[in-house]
Amino acid sequence: MSGGAVRDNWGHGDAYERFIGRWSSLVAVKFLDWLDLPGGLRWVDVGCGTGALSEAILDTQDPTSVNGVEPSAGFVRAATQRLGDRATLHQAPAEDLPLLDGSADIIVSGLVLNFIPDLRAALSEMQRVAPGGIVGAYVWDYGGGMDMLRVFWEAADEVDPGGSMDEGRRFPLCRPGALVAAFTNAGLDDPEVVPLEIETPFADFEALWSPFTGGQGAGPSYLVSLDPDKQAALKESMRDRIQTNTDGSISLIARAWAIRASL
Repeated sequence: MSGGAVRDNWGHGDAYERFIGRWSSLVAVKFLDWLDLPGGLRWVDVGCGTGALSEAILDTQDPTSVNGVEPSAGFVRAATQRLGDRATLHQAPAEDLPLLDGSADIIVSGLVLNFIPDLRAALSEMQRVAPGGIVGAYVWDYGGGMDMLRVFWEAADEVDPGGSMDEGRRFPLCRPGALVAAFTNAGLDDPEVVPLEIETPFADFEALWSPFTGGQGAGPSYLVSLDPDKQAALKESMRDRIQTNTDGSISLIARAWAIRASL
């Protein structure tokens, strides 16, 4: 079976945390440091997932309020467990925010823009909810700067030619020029893009590989769609591409592109 027609799964928070969510938490802190905003603001986290960015906002930004909006019921449950009553969570798509006009000062989105079916509609909703405010977001650099995903998709292309769901090809938005163009075309002012990098260490190859088997996210959804022989071949191809340290550990880098603009 090929993964070419497989839909990404986003429903189980624990598996997502093991795969990408833990790294999102690290990028979120760097993102907020870069935004460098004062306390006392009304925040909205669009596509809040399991709550990594919302948690960082609550812990570091002294917000007046935090509203998280997320279409996945499973992720809303995970975010509720994580955040408790510190944030107000809504199950809804980014294109139809369940918030009043002018009810926020800043809207942020972590690792989500490329998964929104109608980004222009979502950006229009952000303008409605926070007119005169700020929008900020970050996305993984799937094309070259997200090492753990890059090596996975290179291996997938080798064992499943034509069937791979390589996010570098799927998401051309996740490049500086494309991000700026999307924001400019939606009528946002003065977009600015910067890279954010974090270290993603793994104790050994199995620690790198096992989160891909959880079925949550693009790569894992694709992997579990393959027959066992192709899964095994992909694993070995990925192992061959990884350089390990003398103690068997693996040192990789994850880069995200962050963008901010005025609404």
